[in-house]
Amino acid sequence: MDLEARKYKFIQQLSEVNETLLDKLEYVLKKGIQSSGRITLEDYNKEIDKAIEDIEKGEFHTQNEAKKIADQW
Repeated sequence: MDLEARKYKFIQQLSEVNETLLDKLEYVLKKGIQSSGRITLEDYNKEIDKAIEDIEKGEFHTQNEAKKIADQW
């Protein structure tokens, strides 16, 4: 399958995803476009700081919850 056909198929599949998966896909696309595969130390530290803030606010999933979410993919 050529690249254009793959893109078209991907676009069709997007209409079927739920909001959680769409959020993840948007994140991956954003990061992939922004970087050449390597993250800067500054961005790495920002992501760690954001993760710590989320945890302190109670915005996280337990390992069991994460597994259940992953099983739905």
